[in-house]
Amino acid sequence: MSSPQKTFNFIHCDVFAARPYSGNSLAVIFDSADLSDDQMLAITQELRHFESIFLTGNGGKISAKVFDLFEELPFAGHPIIGAACALHRQSGNSADQHWTIHLQGGRQVEVSTLHQNGRYWGALDQGRPDMIAQLENAASFAPLFNLSKTSDLPAEIISTGLKYLVIPVEGGLKEARITVPDLEERLHHLGAEFAYLFDVHSFEGRHWNNDGVMEDVATGSAAGVVGAYALKHGLVPANKSFVLKQGHFIGRPSEIIVTPYGDCDNVERVTVTGEVSFVGKGEVFEP
Repeated sequence: MSSPQKTFNFIHCDVFAARPYSGNSLAVIFDSADLSDDQMLAITQELRHFESIFLTGNGGKISAKVFDLFEELPFAGHPIIGAACALHRQSGNSADQHWTIHLQGGRQVEVSTLHQNGRYWGALDQGRPDMIAQLENAASFAPLFNLSKTSDLPAEIISTGLKYLVIPVEGGLKEARITVPDLEERLHHLGAEFAYLFDVHSFEGRHWNNDGVMEDVATGSAAGVVGAYALKHGLVPANKSFVLKQGHFIGRPSEIIVTPYGDCDNVERVTVTGEVSFVGKGEVFEP
């Protein structure tokens, strides 16, 4: 007689969302130690969220692996915030909590969670950003994204875990899209992994997978990068929070609270905060 097929429980939540069915959706899979990387990728591709996060608890240590639809990521913002709030909700403890989550490569991140009036928030400390390179000619990137113009501010490659090319714009986000088939190759040539369009007046952004097929609703990892960029270039005051909007153009409006610390010459760290709403729960069979 064959043994029962293993199942894995998951929570479906929406991150950077004040209510369910908005913001950036996420699957949080618990007790995933018995899953291989290939199985985690298969589950992520089946559930079709932009990313899924797989948690393992061992002796009080929480480890996580994050996958998008193509590969494992070394870091991602909305999955970590969503996972921390899911753990808080699962604990049944209404008091404020703090989580240390261990990622691939030995990195660990700190997340504080708050539960109030039935609602959950998570604040992720993304640490000191790596200001990799400033590229003076932002206008040269406009044709790659169907933009008629960009801002006079420089484009810049910054990382808090993933290397984003921040392209500052002044309007035109509604019509923006990736227009070239080799964007990933072009970005790698510059030393970047992804690109993020940031409207320096409306404080709204857009981001896609490099193939341009799927647009991200709210990009937590890029929000930390935008916080560093905005402080460096005098768009926001130090140690004050601002709201970065995303997802409006695809019907999933999201709000990310970003707080950069330090000053324009030395961005010391950036925190990214968002509300998490819960949609449902279920289980998946082992692939």
